[in-house]
Parts: sequence; structure tokens; C-alpha cells
Amino acid sequence: MSLFKLKDVSSLALQPGEKKEVEVEGIEGGKVLLLNAGGQIQALGTKCTHYGAPLVKGVLTKSGRLVCPWHGACFNAKTGDVEDAPALDALTAFKVVEKDGAIFVQGEESAIKSGRRKPNIKCRVSSSAETDRVVIVGGGSGTIGAVESLRAGGFTGPITVISREGYYPIDRTKLSKALLTDLEKAQWRDGEWFKSGSIDFVWDEVTDVDLNSKSVTTKSNGKHGYGKLILATGGTPRSLPLQGFKVLDNIFVLRTLHDAKKIVEAIGEKGKKIVIIGSSFIGLELANCTSSDNSVSVVGMESAPLERVLGKEVGGGLQKGLEGKGIKFYMSAGVDKAEPSTSDPSKVGSVVLKDGTKLEADIVILGVGVAPATEFLKDNKVIRLEEDGSLKTDENFLVTGLKDVYAIGDIATYPYHGPGSQGNYTRIEHWDVAQNQGRSVARHIVNPSVKPSFFTPVFWSALTGQLRYCGSTVNGWDDVVIQGNPAESKFVAYYCNGDTVVAMASMGRDPAMTKSAELMREGAMPTKGQLQNGLDILDVSLVA
Repeated sequence: MSLFKLKDVSSLALQPGEKKEVEVEGIEGGKVLLLNAGGQIQALGTKCTHYGAPLVKGVLTKSGRLVCPWHGACFNAKTGDVEDAPALDALTAFKVVEKDGAIFVQGEESAIKSGRRKPNIKCRVSSSAETDRVVIVGGGSGTIGAVESLRAGGFTGPITVISREGYYPIDRTKLSKALLTDLEKAQWRDGEWFKSGSIDFVWDEVTDVDLNSKSVTTKSNGKHGYGKLILATGGTPRSLPLQGFKVLDNIFVLRTLHDAKKIVEAIGEKGKKIVIIGSSFIGLELANCTSSDNSVSVVGMESAPLERVLGKEVGGGLQKGLEGKGIKFYMSAGVDKAEPSTSDPSKVGSVVLKDGTKLEADIVILGVGVAPATEFLKDNKVIRLEEDGSLKTDENFLVTGLKDVYAIGDIATYPYHGPGSQGNYTRIEHWDVAQNQGRSVARHIVNPSVKPSFFTPVFWSALTGQLRYCGSTVNGWDDVVIQGNPAESKFVAYYCNGDTVVAMASMGRDPAMTKSAELMREGAMPTKGQLQNGLDILDVSLVA
């Protein structure tokens, strides 16, 4: 491999935890990230492989974790390997050479330009026995985390994914944030990629699980035996059991690419009156991305959007920012019914609130939450569902009381060991969490003796700016410490239970969330009192 000189670098005098982005001479646009990870000087690709965030602005920990400043993707600072979602591709690592008073990196030009490498999932299946097969039900974030980690971890048994969505795993987060409808842009990997890893996809819907014969049956009467079963069916959007909502057209939910296409087709040339019912993340993201050239109204039961999660002050500040985009809010409101259009009685024409307010509507979108997609298990004589329809698991995401059956993502209620929690069971509906759970399950299947490692739940949302969130309020929160102004889209909010910070949200203050997530992971998060006294999280060291 060739040696390429680093521009304006004459020594490797980087302090532990220090990093800088440098140009590579002789390669147009070529750059690497030089860093000192625990005393080892390393050169890596410069951009997060998730959405391209500059890693020089990320967080480097004393344990050698390089974390994206935007969405919490984590890489091993010495090897470039992915350690936490949502990144799928690793960073390319380059050998650093000191020679003749100059510093060089060793590598191929193409590798330096891209700075990333896909995991090696190529596999010739060693056995066709059903007892060696991993069957995954569902085709979302948890699934892609599981299949790629299984193959990268050395699993050579057969893998079958059964998905009712009809396409390979997509970046579902872009549906509500941008109403993305282009499958090629949404898909993480194509069919050839999965084929190269001997990962079979079956486009069908599972209707039951037989634990005695270790098999699943599908809607088309297919039967698939398994050695290990991963249930990753996600969530089912809730509807409203109110007059008009079940029968009128142009009332939508959003979960799949098919749903997004229906909404975009209904909006058409814009200029539509859109009523969004629900003032949590999905509803607000949809309001934000449809507000241009449409008249958008949001109906919420809380006194401020996102009040349950972020509190009244933060939610109210975000509401002001969204109102600046022309979005109207009807808060502390209940919905009575949907009425038909006078011009076309088959379609919705208005939404009537309980106080009698009538909102004209060409389109209604429901963002009133999801339920665990476990309907197919409700009549199962062995599998027990929790009250909310989820499956209770242990730290390895093995379903309680069952052998060789895992549950991940929206359907999993698992013991949470973050700050302020003592292993309390919780269910977290985050894209990032599902993918990390899939990765954890894969590691456990490959090596059952490996102890599960804690990951801080991370979430992001596109509202008046890019909102970041980490932690969990499974045990509730009784106070919030706010630094900055939510109405100006620049703030950090720390959610506290007693003196313990259990979660945080930020906007316009990167990498505050990433830093907090790593501090939570290490059990070193500052206290409520320290933050009330003005401590800036960005001043807290993760290196010493």
C-alpha cells in the first residue's frame, strides 16, 4: 500500500483524547482524522458513516470510543469498528508512519477518499439444518443490526428474515422527518448485499409461533423452523375509535414507505389543509415537514407539545418556533369526530374537537402513538404478553420463560440499567435502541458467555432545529434544569429524579447529547446541583 503525506503535520504530539482533521497530500479532497486513543496515535476516516457528521467535533473517551456529535454512533478509535448504532459501516483505519521529519498514512487512495468500510458479511452457510437457523420476524432497525452483527461476528448458520413490509430495511426515521418516498434513498442495503451474506428474505406475515416444534407459520401457510428466533415486529400505529375515523378516506397513519407515499400523493400540488392529531414527535415532525405551502394544524391533549417527555417549558418553546413556520396549535384539546367533505362524502372534510371547534381538513394524519405489533401472539397458549402487548425480556433480550426466543425493538420490555434506574423494566420506541438491541442479540447468539453491555438510549428529531435526546425517564422525573432558550432553538435541558440526571435533551449545542450519553454510560454524569450552578457539560472531561 502507498504512503501519503499529511499536510502541515510534522510530529505526532497529540495529547490523550486530542483529535484533529488533516489533509492528505496528493489526494483531492482527501482527509483523515488523527487522534490519540489511550496513548495510541491512529488515523481514521473523518465522517460518521451514518449521516456524515464531522467526527472531529465528536467525543473521544478514555476507553477509546469515538462518538458522533449528532446521533450517538460510536466507533472503536483504534480499529474504526462500529460499537454502537446507528452507524452500519465502520471507519477505515490507516497506519500512521513517521519518516524523514514528516507524517504519512498508509493506505489505498480510494479508501482514504471514502473513509468507510462495509462489514464483511460474506458467508457460505455451513449447515442447512433448521436447528442452526436464525429466524427473524420483522424487517426494521433491529433486524439489520442483528443480521449484520451475526455475520460479522462469525455466525455461519442459515438466516431467514420474514417481513411483511415488502422491502429491505430502510431508514424509517426519514419517513416522518422528510416524508421520503424513494425506496433507493431509504434502503440501507440492497438485495445483492443480503444475498452475499446468505441472508434470505421472505415477504410474508407471521401468524403464529409454535414453541414445541420450534417453527413459525405465515399468512401464506408457510412454515419455517428455527434454532433461534428473534421477534422484531416493531409497532402498529394507533387509530382513533371515534366517529368517521374508520370510514372516511384521506385519514392516514405513518409507519411504512407505503404510508408515506399515500400521504405525499394526497398532498399533491400542496395548498392543502392538513390536520395532525397528536403533538408528540411523529406529529410534530410531520407538521414541520408539511408546513411549506400547506395550512397545518396540530391537535394535542397536553397543554404544550411533548410536555410528557420534555416538560412544559421546553415543549412551549418548541411550539413557538413551529408557530413561526405558520403551524397552528390546538392544545389541551380532545377530538370528538371526523366529518365528511361536502364535495366528496367519501373523504374527510373536517375534524370536530370536543369544545365544538371545527377544523377544515383535506387530509388528516394520526400521530397518536404505536402499540407493540404482537397481535399474532395474542392467542398463543404459551407466550405471555404484558398488559401493553409487549414481551418481557432479560438483559440479553431473551423472552422471559422461553428458550431460544428473543424480542427487540418496540415490542421488548427489558431491564434498564441507566442512571436513576435499578434494572426497572421499560420499553423504548427508539430506532437507535432497536438496532443496538439487535447487535446485542447477535453477540449473545454467537457467544452466550459474553455479558451484555449497557448502551445509553439515544433519540433525535427534526423540529425547529435538530433535537437530540438521551437517557430514559422510566422512573419519572421531578425537575428539569434548562440552560439556554428552547424558543430560540438553542438549549440543553436536564431531566432529574432527585439529584440524578436521568435524561437530557439539547438543540443547537452539539455535542452536548453525545457527551451526556457517554457520561451516563460511565456513571459519571454531573448532578442536578452542579448543573444548576452553571456547569457546562461540554467542559466535563471524558479523557482523564
